[in-house]
Amino acid sequence: MTREVFGPVLHICRYQSHNLKSVCERINQLGFGLTLGIHSRIDSVIHTVTHTCKVGNIYINRNIVGAVVGVQPFGGQGFSGTGPKAGGPEYLSRLCHEYSVSNNTTAMGGNATLLTSITD
Repeated sequence: MTREVFGPVLHICRYQSHNLKSVCERINQLGFGLTLGIHSRIDSVIHTVTHTCKVGNIYINRNIVGAVVGVQPFGGQGFSGTGPKAGGPEYLSRLCHEYSVSNNTTAMGGNATLLTSITD
């Protein structure tokens, strides 16, 4: 596991069961995290993966492609997206940068009314 491959692509990685958490941590270290699919009937495996992997979407025992924007969740983490779900209620705010500037004109001394009439 060295890079993201945009697919759908089936990745097969052999590991010993007691190393599952370290496999998940290696996935996190890649910096990508769009979608992860798990096919398992073992609850402890599902729990470990869902609580360790930092990805936007985790699909368990189902198809992982074809999310409908605004209907089904779809968003990524790290290099794979902005985080919020496409078309979701928080999507627009992630594309904006909010900030404020405050200038205490009275601390500068002088006539505050005169200072507020100055424009750039």
